[in-house]
Amino acid sequence: MEVEMKIRHLMMDPVTNLPIVILKDISGNSVLPIWVGIYEANAIALEIEKVPTQRPMTHDLIKSLLLGLGTGIKKVVVNELKEDTFYALIWLERDGEMISVDSRPSDALALALRLDCPIFVEDTVLKSSKVTGSFSDKVNNDELRRWLEGLNDEDLGRYKM
Repeated sequence: MEVEMKIRHLMMDPVTNLPIVILKDISGNSVLPIWVGIYEANAIALEIEKVPTQRPMTHDLIKSLLLGLGTGIKKVVVNELKEDTFYALIWLERDGEMISVDSRPSDALALALRLDCPIFVEDTVLKSSKVTGSFSDKVNNDELRRWLEGLNDEDLGRYKM
């Protein structure tokens, strides 16, 4: 089963100093942190903040290619968690046909923002991330989960990228 989520925030992990995309389900019960690289975080941040660039960035180019080919993104799904690495699928629709494309979650999220399509996370990923929870070797996982779930708007502003 897929759970619809939104990007709640993009922030720096105060412990590891790495960017984290915080996904939160639309009913507000589950939080999923996904650590991403600095360049991927920048691509997501540019779209969140609607910062124009002089030339098309990679995800803007992909958006233009898809639209030019008459192909849309139906949804993106964070569908797997293996050995502390998240995996995603981008579901394309062209002429009524659905096509899935393997993707890094950061790329899938950057495209979802640009094409305004829904973001989903497989329920099994949410469950296994809560069980394994080993997103960072430098912090206690239960403490990190409690910290992330307890963030409010003031906290998010304080740790903003």
